Amino acid sequence: MIDLRLLREDPDRVRASQRARGEDVALVDSLLSADERRRSSGVRFDELRAEQKSLGKLIPKASADEKAELLKRAEQLKADVKAADAERNAADTETQELLLRLGNLVHPDVPVGGEEDFVTLETHGEIRDFTAEGFEPKDHLELGTILGAIDTERGAKVSGSRFYFLTGVGALLELALVNAAIAQATAAGFTPMLTPALVRPQSMAGTGFLGQAAQDVYHLDKDDLYLVGTSEVALAAYHMDEIIDADRLPLRYAGFSPCFRREAGSHGKDTRGIFRVHQFDKVEMFSYVAPEDSQAEHQRLLDWEKQWLTSLELPFRVIDVASADLGSSASRKFDCEAWIPTQGKYRELTSTSDCTEYQSRRLQIRVRDGKQVRPLATLNGTLCAVPRTIVAILENHQQADGSVRVPEVLRPYLGGREVLEPVAK
Repeated sequence: MIDLRLLREDPDRVRASQRARGEDVALVDSLLSADERRRSSGVRFDELRAEQKSLGKLIPKASADEKAELLKRAEQLKADVKAADAERNAADTETQELLLRLGNLVHPDVPVGGEEDFVTLETHGEIRDFTAEGFEPKDHLELGTILGAIDTERGAKVSGSRFYFLTGVGALLELALVNAAIAQATAAGFTPMLTPALVRPQSMAGTGFLGQAAQDVYHLDKDDLYLVGTSEVALAAYHMDEIIDADRLPLRYAGFSPCFRREAGSHGKDTRGIFRVHQFDKVEMFSYVAPEDSQAEHQRLLDWEKQWLTSLELPFRVIDVASADLGSSASRKFDCEAWIPTQGKYRELTSTSDCTEYQSRRLQIRVRDGKQVRPLATLNGTLCAVPRTIVAILENHQQADGSVRVPEVLRPYLGGREVLEPVAK
């Protein structure tokens, strides 16, 4: 959530942010009104309580005639205090509910617009010319079948659409990717973490995934637990309700977990193969830093993602995501999109978001700097979303006979394999 003081002092900035997101601007005025009622009812409650305490001291000293009048006033004050308390609590509840609906403030450098209004910042690597090489590229599902690596038919039989099995070298390729990604993150100073896949509502809400993203989340009604769509949720809630000493920052974690997404609203999109699925594994970077360091940390996370994709020898571009495509928690987001040959376009592989103080305020995570205690900043960055990375590797490193060249960084984790060979039929 944002700082209420900032809302009071500069409501136009918050309105502009909501407008850029394509969200309800009227929410700002509703929140200002609720906050004013909360504050005024709080003042009235305090005044009535002070009068009540003063009256309580007068009654024992009063004469018989005065006491009857004072007791009558005390009864009225008791009712007034109760009513004021209820009004204060109701206004506070309304304020908090409205505040939780408000997105993070959009960074001023973010391009304004929807999904297609991003700005390309960088392009890396060379796109292969398969025509010049003399063959038509196969898509990842065909290659995965040839290699005995991907089985979507049995995935659908067992679990339904958008589920899959990774088999043989497919399973080994996932393990190689995860190990290589964790190795890079550990070398960069991240603490590796295996995180829970089920979290409580306060963890999910605190990270901002029960707002506009709620339709994409799996909920277990009987247990009131949520399946995470990213280990960001568990990593953000790891220090929930804690005060962290400033000399411990930055704290950097690399979480590995299964991820679950309904893919609501994606009907008809990416139905072939494993690019868009309901369950997948992911290595996620997460940072806790002082608020003034968040932009520099955001660039560092992006650099680590670029290092990873470069090590996989993939052609990719970096985009500055437009305001209406940010997600409620992000102030700014960069995506790295890899070239997918059979689609003839770049597709998102990694993403990094600067969430400033938005999540820490919701999760009550603060930093102690001397005598000052204040919210800190949180940032997240996908290092390796496994299925999409496998898609990009298979398609970009395929050879005419259906085999796939293994990027050098993965070879130590694949028993020294340089090539993934087709399996005998």
